[in-house]
Amino acid sequence: MTQNDSDVWFEESSGSGMSSHLSLLDQSDPTAMPEASPLNLWGVALCVSGTLIVSENAIVVAAILATPSLRAPVFLLLASLALADLLAGVALILHFLFLFCVEPTDWSELMTSGLLATSLTASLLSLMGVALDRYLSLSQALTYGSRHSRRCAAGLLALVWLGSCLIGSGPVLGWHCLNDITTCSVARPLTRTYLSLLCGGFLLVVMVTLQLYTGICRVARRHAHAIATQRHFLPDDQSYASKHGGRGKGLSRLLLVLGVFVSCWTPFALYGLLGDASSSPLYTYATLVPAAGNSLLNPLLYSLRNRDIRLVLLHACCPHRHNTHRPVDV
Repeated sequence: MTQNDSDVWFEESSGSGMSSHLSLLDQSDPTAMPEASPLNLWGVALCVSGTLIVSENAIVVAAILATPSLRAPVFLLLASLALADLLAGVALILHFLFLFCVEPTDWSELMTSGLLATSLTASLLSLMGVALDRYLSLSQALTYGSRHSRRCAAGLLALVWLGSCLIGSGPVLGWHCLNDITTCSVARPLTRTYLSLLCGGFLLVVMVTLQLYTGICRVARRHAHAIATQRHFLPDDQSYASKHGGRGKGLSRLLLVLGVFVSCWTPFALYGLLGDASSSPLYTYATLVPAAGNSLLNPLLYSLRNRDIRLVLLHACCPHRHNTHRPVDV
């Protein structure tokens, strides 16, 4: 097969046709023992992004675990999200080490592939859990956040991580294409069947999450109308709008969260379903970068925007200025 210009440029710039986050994407003989690739710009970017992901998510996990008062369902979900993104960053760093620092092996490919599949699946499911938490906190504002709700959230997260670990163990348990490269997907060593099921699940979670956020908008609109009616104002009254202009700001934040979420996950999910082993490595890398980049943006969009987590971090940095902390329960 004749390579196009983009394939040649990608292989030259990456030193050895660097793959994606999951593994090497070259279609060489699986029985040959590859050598460590020379360091290049793609490798440096991989290591730096993984380090940033690990650093910021480790701060979030430490802040939540070190504060006993942060045990409401929303904080359990944010801790799960940060932990999943932290593991994704660790997988990127390990991939960098195996690719550029030591001689890569089949075992290293399978380990990094499984770890990334586990962490990205847990991250995506935790994002859906955050959307569910926001929906329930609005629709069941009087009861949600109780001890019973915290137990349910903890049980749900246990199922999320159990399912993610089972999904991520597929390559290690033998669901890979190292022995038959004709079954490889756009992300070697994952088979096309495995990646298609994984990406199909990703798209399903994305659609469910969008539906939850649509429900959040409907519930928020009903609440705003009820408040306006109780105060004898029409919803479009100018004085009411001036006092409650935060609705527009909240809507813009919601659109930002949804826009980042969809733009990060949809490209790779669609490409994983439509592409095959003959697809250019450049396209695989270009679609996987946003998916992993979502782990870099999640702490900024979710955890660090939470007022209670910010207060914990400010207290850790300036303990004399922030002596008290009373987080809300929802």
